This record gives sequence, C-alpha cells and structure tokens, in this order.
Amino acid sequence: MASESGESNMDREMILADFQACTGIDNIAEAITLLELNNWDLVAAINGVIPQENGILQSNFSSEASQSGMFGPPSQSEAADAAAGGSVPPPSSSSSSSSPASSSTSAFCPVNPSSRHIVERQPRMLNFKVEYRQRTIELVLEEGSTVGEIKKILEADLGIPVSKMQLKGWKSGDVSDSTVMRSLHLPKNNSLYVLTPDIAPTASTSKNSDLQESLNQNFLLVISHREAQRDYSLNFPGSRTIQEVKRNVSDLTNIPVRHQQWDGWPASATDDSMTLAASGITYPCHHLSVCRRSSPANSQEPTEECADVHMVSDSEGDDFEDASEFGVDDSEMFGMGSSTTCRKSPMMPENSENEADALLHFTAEFSSRYGETHPMFFIGSLEAASQEAFYGKARDRKLLAIYLHNDDSVLSNVFCSQMMCADSIVSYLSQNFITWAWDVTKEANKARLLTMCTRHFGSVVTQTIRTYKTDQFPLLLVVMGKRTSNEVLNVIQGNTTVDELMMRLMGAMEIFTAQQQEDIKDEDEREARETVKREQDEAYLVSLEADRKKREAQEREEAEQVRVERMRKEQEDEKEAIRLSLEQALPPEPDEDAVEQISKLRIRTPSGQFLERRFLGSCKLQVLFDFVASKGYPFEEFKLLTTFPRKNITQLDSGSTLLEAKLFPQETLFLEGKE
Repeated sequence: MASESGESNMDREMILADFQACTGIDNIAEAITLLELNNWDLVAAINGVIPQENGILQSNFSSEASQSGMFGPPSQSEAADAAAGGSVPPPSSSSSSSSPASSSTSAFCPVNPSSRHIVERQPRMLNFKVEYRQRTIELVLEEGSTVGEIKKILEADLGIPVSKMQLKGWKSGDVSDSTVMRSLHLPKNNSLYVLTPDIAPTASTSKNSDLQESLNQNFLLVISHREAQRDYSLNFPGSRTIQEVKRNVSDLTNIPVRHQQWDGWPASATDDSMTLAASGITYPCHHLSVCRRSSPANSQEPTEECADVHMVSDSEGDDFEDASEFGVDDSEMFGMGSSTTCRKSPMMPENSENEADALLHFTAEFSSRYGETHPMFFIGSLEAASQEAFYGKARDRKLLAIYLHNDDSVLSNVFCSQMMCADSIVSYLSQNFITWAWDVTKEANKARLLTMCTRHFGSVVTQTIRTYKTDQFPLLLVVMGKRTSNEVLNVIQGNTTVDELMMRLMGAMEIFTAQQQEDIKDEDEREARETVKREQDEAYLVSLEADRKKREAQEREEAEQVRVERMRKEQEDEKEAIRLSLEQALPPEPDEDAVEQISKLRIRTPSGQFLERRFLGSCKLQVLFDFVASKGYPFEEFKLLTTFPRKNITQLDSGSTLLEAKLFPQETLFLEGKE
C-alpha cells in the first residue's frame, strides 16, 4: 500500500509539473485545485484553462472565414505554443460543434516534460473586435499582418468592398492599408469599427452612427457597494465591455466576478461582452449597486461545481476568481497577505518620521504584493532623488519618474502588476530614470507629498496633483531638470496599457535627450573655457614663481655681496687698526749721527716700491717685522728675504737683534707673499 501511495504521489507530481508548464500557472494551490476539480485528468484540466488564458474562444465567426481555413483547428505546433503561453488561432465553427473528446484533443497537444521548455515560440497574435452596424466580427491575426489584410477578411464577411471601407478606432489615428500592425505597438485586445461613407445609408445607419459616437463618450458609473456601504464613481469609455467593468470592480471590492450580484443594469445588457455604449445604460451617468452573493459551492453538487468552473474559464477571461470558493484565499492567489484575510497592509506607514524609512517600507510591500520584478525605487527624500537625477554631470543626468500610489483606486492593482512589473517597463525605467515612489492613500501622506512638491517643483505641479481624483490614480509623473527650474513633461494616469506607457516614456525620453545634448554641448564648451583659463592661470603662477625665485636669488646674491663687503671692510678696518697700533708702537727712528750702531735697511715691496728706515743695531727682529706690518705687509701673509745669500728672515727668532741676524750696517731686503 505504501508503494502504491508513493507511486500515486509521484504520478500526481508529474501531472502537476506538466499542468503548470502547459498553463503557465505558478501558484501551486491554484494548480492543485483545478486538477482536483478534474479528478487529476491532465487533458481535461488544461482544456478548462487554455481558452481562458489565451482569450481566443470565438463564437460567431462567419462561414466565409471558416471555409477559407483562416480559423481552422490549431495544429499540434500551435497547441504546443499555446501550452507554452503563446497564442493560437481560434477553432472554427465546425470544431466547436464536435464532441468534447475531439475538442479536447484539438485544443491541447500533451507536451513531453523533457522537451516542453524548447517549444518554438509562435508570432504574437492580436485579437480584434470589429463592430459594423448591428454586427460584431472577432478576428485573430499575427502582429506582422497589415491593415489591408484585416479589410480583406472583413470584405469577405461583410460584403463591403475594401475601397469603400474605412476602418476606425486606431489609437494612433488614421493608418494606411500597408501599415504593419507591429509598428502601431497595439495591445493584445483591440476594438475597431467600420464606416462606409460611400454606401447609401439604410434604416439602421442612424442607429449605428449613434452607437459609434457613444463608443467615444465617457460614462460615469456610480457604483454602490452595499456591504461596505460605500460609493465609487468610476469613469469608463463607451468602448469598455461590461466584463471589464466587473473585473475592475473586483479589484476594488475584492469580490470575484462570478460572486458579484448586480442591480441596475438595463434589460438590454444580456451579455457581459457588450460594450457600455451598446448596453443601454444612461448617459452621462448611470447608477448601479453590487454585493457578494453566497458561494454556489454550498448548494450545488460537485459535478455542477466542476461544470461551473469550465463556464468561468470560458466566459471570464484572464481572471481566475473562484480560488476562495475552492479553498484558496484571494490574497494567496495574488500574493497579497495570509489566507485568513484579504485586507492589504498599507503600502506606506501614515506618520513615518524619515522619508527613507517610508520608501523602504513601500519597496518591501510592493515586492510582497507584486513580486521582485519591479523598478528600483530610490530610497531617500524627494530632494535627494532630484539631486541624483538632475545635478550631476550632463552625461550622467536622468529623468525623474515619480510614482504616486493610491490603494483606494480600482486601477492600482492592474497598473502595478501589468505596467510597473512588465520587464520592458522595468528595464527602460532602470536605464533612463531615477524612480521615486510615494503612497497617497492616507491624507497625512498626501499632504506631506504636496508640501514636498511645492518646495521642489512649485505650486503648479501641486495643484495639478490635487485635481486628479482617486479613481484616476495611480499617477506616474515624468520630471525633467532644467537650468532654472524643474519641468513636469508628462502625467501618466493608471488607465493605460504597457504599449501606451512605453510610448509616453519614450516620448519624454526624446525631449530629455534633445535637452541633454544641448546641456552636454554647453558643459563641454564651459569646461573647455575653464581648461584654457586654468592653463593660463597655471602658466601665470609658474611665471610668478620663476620671477619670485629669480628675485630671491638676486636678493640673496646682493645680500651675500653686502656681507662679503662688510666682512672685507671689517677685515680692512681690523688690519688698519692693527697697522696703526703697530705703527704707534714702533720706537722712533734714530738719527744718522747717533752714537749707537745704526742699521740702514732698504726693503723692496711686491709692487716694486722701496721702504727705507734706520734701526738701532740692538733692535729686535720683531721691531723690523712690526715696521713691515705697519706698512701693510703683515707677518702672517708675507715673508722677508735677503738677496744674497737668499735667506728667509721671518723664520729667524724674532727676539734676535739685527746685529745677530747680520743685518748691519745696511742691507737690502725684499717682501714676498706666502703661499
């Protein structure tokens, strides 16, 4: 028994893995619920989900289209592509009338688990709902098709020549027959209408003209939520379907579409696929009320319940709304909380002291609700985000995207999950924008935001934000920094598509790029001027430094000359003082007729002059040396020599007398400088 149970669990794990791979349903609880409803029959469970996921079940294709084979049964490769998450052409009318078994096999081709990740992806398919008078034609074409190909299909269906047919409703304005739809960046689901001005009007022309006019009008739906005792005022274009309104109300009230019980729809509104313009509601304002009806799971048999699930899959499009009925809570289905409550925790605390802390809480809550794939929100004040975006180098500047969230708006969940978390939007914002976010659900936070906007962007931006009503949120403000002030380039409301959002972001980027190029040019020119000025200043400083050094060297040289001159003068003064003292100390010159022996000496100087003087023979040699020194020839610098024989007198004992030195009675000497 344990072995059989283990094998059963392994089989169910394989079935669960195949089911998730084929349908793209990541929520395990949801996948298990759907498989249990179909008794773990893989093919039956996928047939209940694939039409819902791709939104391609058609019910009123013309016989001409069926005969031409444009909407024949999908091939195995197309079914495999649908299982991988792509789109396939819808089944023809003949296939819709076949048995359930044959329908199941044509709608789904089982994929080998080992190869299901390498299925070749088919071209993107676009759904078109074309209205003409009292008829509605639904088409599915590849994105690479042209507008003319749509007209040819309509020509076969409506019997209207292409030359007399005008196809209106393109969001980008009038297009030509050769326009490729890929270039229009269309969403998956599109609504168009046909005009035939060259064909004579019939009795229904007036009514059809009124219908076309109503498609372009905005209807105000005042919806009363009876359980919450709260009214919602929602604006919708006439081209929106009743089903789309119900889905938006589901996001707002947390009541799944199949559990909504309505009052106030006109009797003519028999089909949820009808547009508001064709439903017969009152223009411009219509009052409705909604409440939650009791779950049919409590009163129906299991077989009826399973049948009901398939009905929901076929009629309610992309929303799997019965999770709470089958044991999976709404909050678990959308990743927003525990299984005990579907009430969301606030995106941002009401009285946060620090803006950075508030943004950290916002980012964590955003990731918890919508997943980790989202723009990288700037953590810090609005002023810091502006500094980061606007006040760096011109090449490094970016646009500032301010996302304003409001949980009370019906559009918030759709905008966050489908727009802000789209890979293309996340990548584009990360590369070109600094994204800052704030939650205005609480009045205190909204007042705080308005104060910040007034301080950084002025009162005009603040007043602009005040004018938007709750149901127009969320908003995405695209702000560009300019030289004197910051400019809001675009205010994108929540009721948009991924393609429209991308186009508006790219449009803002084009304006910013043009301004950025001018700023880069101005900055480069300014930097070039500053570089030249800096080089000139540096050259001037170098010149000043050279002049300073030259001047200092000259001053040092002059100071040295003064010092040397002063020392020389001091030495001369000292020598002169010594000479004078020696001259005064000399004994008087004796007379020629003196009684004592007299020595007459004749001394030749280096200049050729002669010094003559009489000395007593008893005089010491020191007296002779002092006499020579008193004439400017000091003993330390000169030596006194005899002529013949040559003898250095200065080497003799200065205490010897002239007689002892044999310098008597007369002698000629000469002075010579010492080496």
